[in-house]
Amino acid sequence: MIQTRIRSWLPAGLGLLLAGSALITAAPQAIAAEQAQLAPKPAIDAPAGKARTATAYFAGGCFWGVEGVFSHVKGVKSVVSGYGGGPADLRVNYEQVGTGRTGYAESVRVIYDPSQVSYGTLLRVFFSVITDPTTLNYQGPDHGTQYRSALFPQSAEQEKVAKAYLAQLGKSGLWTDPIVTRIEAVGRFQPAEGYHQDFMRNNPEHGYIKRWDAPKLAAFKQLFPAIYTATPAA
Repeated sequence: MIQTRIRSWLPAGLGLLLAGSALITAAPQAIAAEQAQLAPKPAIDAPAGKARTATAYFAGGCFWGVEGVFSHVKGVKSVVSGYGGGPADLRVNYEQVGTGRTGYAESVRVIYDPSQVSYGTLLRVFFSVITDPTTLNYQGPDHGTQYRSALFPQSAEQEKVAKAYLAQLGKSGLWTDPIVTRIEAVGRFQPAEGYHQDFMRNNPEHGYIKRWDAPKLAAFKQLFPAIYTATPAA
């Protein structure tokens, strides 16, 4: 596994010493950032209904950027970074997930208002600017099953929309390689350690954020101005 997010712990685990641009040099020169491109509107989407709260889970590489983009989507109430997709009876932490041997992936939990933003729209944002659905078990500089792209539907309706959208992307011609994003059970989602939450917002000058994640947020703002909000969700 390529180690790109080098961390040095502060006393008593209170935080991180930000490594800045040194993080970038840990990745091979040939690695490039995911290319943002406007994915098609979902042909099949979940109706708004009467509910004002729904939950969706996504895995799409380093959770800093996934959380950072989704937190700026209008209608999203909260985004939590964590671990999903592994055995429900296994409790994990960042170091364990980082080995790639737990079955868990860096993931986010998105709580949103379906009357303001649909599940299909969240999928469209996810595949337009957050993750490359053709890279198996890696995103950008981060390699390993813990960085796989996966969808964790929470209802039969979400699963129907997710399956239909993956099929739609496969026929869109936007990518030359096959779609490898998986649909999985989230198991027991476990929130990540506190220092991972709101990482992009709290560390805008971090080398990894500037190189890999800030461009995703900028692309989201450019491609989806109608649903971009400058004030991030909690």
